[in-house]
Amino acid sequence: MSLANPPWQQAAATLLKESMRGRELLPQLQSAAPVILPSLLLCDFGNLEREVARLEAAGVRAFHLDVMDGNFVPNLTYGMPIVAAMRRLTRLPIDVHLMISNPGDYISQFAEAGADLITFHIEATSDPRAVLTKIGECGVAAGIALNPGTPIAEIEECIDLCDLILVMSVDAGFGGQKFNPVALDKLRFLKERVGERVLLEVDGGVSPETIASCASAGAQLFVVGSAIFKHPDYSVAIADLASHAAC
Repeated sequence: MSLANPPWQQAAATLLKESMRGRELLPQLQSAAPVILPSLLLCDFGNLEREVARLEAAGVRAFHLDVMDGNFVPNLTYGMPIVAAMRRLTRLPIDVHLMISNPGDYISQFAEAGADLITFHIEATSDPRAVLTKIGECGVAAGIALNPGTPIAEIEECIDLCDLILVMSVDAGFGGQKFNPVALDKLRFLKERVGERVLLEVDGGVSPETIASCASAGAQLFVVGSAIFKHPDYSVAIADLASHAAC
């Protein structure tokens, strides 16, 4: 029996050698802000290549993939093969949001699959510094996420290792929630705390009605699902979001 790496991993490794990755991408994303990242959970996975092409044509600068394990959060989504499939389809940055238990056990696999940024939840580990260090050692930008009910004090001791902080405006893994304005208070505090050194991202309920407030509070990256994928024209949806974020 062959012990070779699976085909998706071999293909991803080839592409990674040819692409700008991880921390190298951070200045690019920062200078491009506001950056709208489509959350692909709502895309048509039966036509993933077409969806990626439509989004790129609409002007997106990066993609966001939500990985859920059915344990840390109640829903189950996808894993490394989908990240690798995305890597084959695009040269744009891939932002992987791990909503999983024991995230440190899977960092190298997601890095090898093609992630450019890997974010995990502070609530999912007792040793966030070790996980952030592992992400950095893989050559990937390192992020930490916190749910609306988690105080910023929980991440204070590891902010120095973060390239990105993801402020959730809804609880991770639950659909149909309203935007929680506590995210705005956290973004304002973090903007004062980290300045330009760390990218600030917001996820959950981001829409034309909420994105301007997020931008004013300090967010630079905006994860958007329904407001893009439930719109008949991705270009119009993304342009509208970017316009509101730039106000």
